[in-house]
Amino acid sequence: MFVDDLFAVLFPHFALLHVELIRATGRTVRIQARGREPSAVCPGCGTVSERVHSGYERKMSDTAISNQQTVLHLRVRRFFCGSSNCPKKTFAEQIPGLTFRHGRCTTLLRTVREAIALALGGRAGARLAELQEIAVGKDAMLRLIRALPDPEVGRVRVLGVDDFALKRGHHYGTVLIDMENRRPVGLLPERSADALADWLTRHPGVEVICRDRARYYAEGADQGAADAVQVADRFHLWQNLGDAAERLVARLRPQWVPSPPEKPEVTVPEKPEGLRAQRIRERHAAVHALMDKGMSIGGIVAELRLDPKTVRKNMRAATADELIGASPTGRQSSLDGHAAYLAARWAEGCTSTSRLHRELADRGLTVSERTVRRFLLRLQENAKPTTWPPVPKVREVTTLILTHPDNRPESDRVVLKELRDRSSDLDAACQLVARFAEILVHRQGREKLKQWTDDAEQSQHPELRGFASGLRKDWDAVMAGLTLHWNSGAVEGHVNRIKMLKRQMFGRAKHDLLRKRVLLTR
Repeated sequence: MFVDDLFAVLFPHFALLHVELIRATGRTVRIQARGREPSAVCPGCGTVSERVHSGYERKMSDTAISNQQTVLHLRVRRFFCGSSNCPKKTFAEQIPGLTFRHGRCTTLLRTVREAIALALGGRAGARLAELQEIAVGKDAMLRLIRALPDPEVGRVRVLGVDDFALKRGHHYGTVLIDMENRRPVGLLPERSADALADWLTRHPGVEVICRDRARYYAEGADQGAADAVQVADRFHLWQNLGDAAERLVARLRPQWVPSPPEKPEVTVPEKPEGLRAQRIRERHAAVHALMDKGMSIGGIVAELRLDPKTVRKNMRAATADELIGASPTGRQSSLDGHAAYLAARWAEGCTSTSRLHRELADRGLTVSERTVRRFLLRLQENAKPTTWPPVPKVREVTTLILTHPDNRPESDRVVLKELRDRSSDLDAACQLVARFAEILVHRQGREKLKQWTDDAEQSQHPELRGFASGLRKDWDAVMAGLTLHWNSGAVEGHVNRIKMLKRQMFGRAKHDLLRKRVLLTR
């Protein structure tokens, strides 16, 4: 009894079967069974028949048992149909919940494979199925997806509409979302007013349409659902204002860039003192220190372990510079006589090593290009650095303007305040942007949008005047977007999901396959 109960719990889809034998062959579990019911229903006319015509064995795959492939050997009976009006004379029995016509696997296994195919696609789904011992080919996975029926759309009261790229910059489609349950209800192969109008005509009852500012979606909504309220998405309104603000900042930015400072005078750098010169100075100081103590030449030689001639030479020199000579490194440079000329040419803006090398050759100086390069590096290090006042970039200033004041760091507040103090035009634009942001966040379209639009149209900024003019052209949808709580956030999320599915299929999925995965994947 315990075994029967356990079998019923583990294999509920075998409830209508009489299992005769279970055996294992290698990594495969084979189950021999037959139907329990004495009769079957004719699929042609629905007549119940108990007259058996013949029988045959049907071999079907099932879900794995303990990660072992499972094969069901089902004894199927063929019945006579007792209805004289039925075109079928005989028919094969089907086990409800277990078999389906022409199926080589159980209903449960087909459902599992369909779920894997929808989640992973062809190749990845086939690899996972193989690991679970329910192997199926990648092409069969795609056929499973395409064979699935479309989900029932039902009545859509609030519809979200947006485009997505089938081939970026060339070909776009349209995704339709039921905004109340946030599920996709349609995927159109094109981005046009006619396609949207046709879908709306076939699915009446839409009361609210959430869309972006695209002209074709506005026209399609007017044609297919003239009574529906169109809602312009607030994110796209803010994005449009941001684009206008960026163009405005780009126009005003040259006013903030100060004139370049005068080019600093370039002086001939002094050569750094070499190690040899430093040793000479140290030796000269040590010799004269011992001389002051009254030590003889022999004593100094023994103390410092120097050659007597070197000691005498240091004793005769009053300063170490007499021993070093004209050059601090102890060597004369071939460029010493041309240093002023090179410094002058550098100040004029000529920094090309090869060009200056040719000019020195024309002046009769034979020197390597490497020597000239080393001298120019010293000129560059000796020149005073040019300090340019930091001027934020266009995108940086635009971001400062569009960021909520409470979210701006103190350093950004200081920068924006300095720019607004420096430019009255920018200050006026910032005030208009802040007012529109308040209208958008608090959905105060009915109270404040008209006054804001009037002020923007009277401003000195063509960018904001153009934005206000665009609001006028789509006034009802903009007013609804800044008043109602509906927005296109869920639509944008599904657009990102479509991008993920396209990448998962390497951008090679045709519209029918992509449509099935978008509509059926949970």
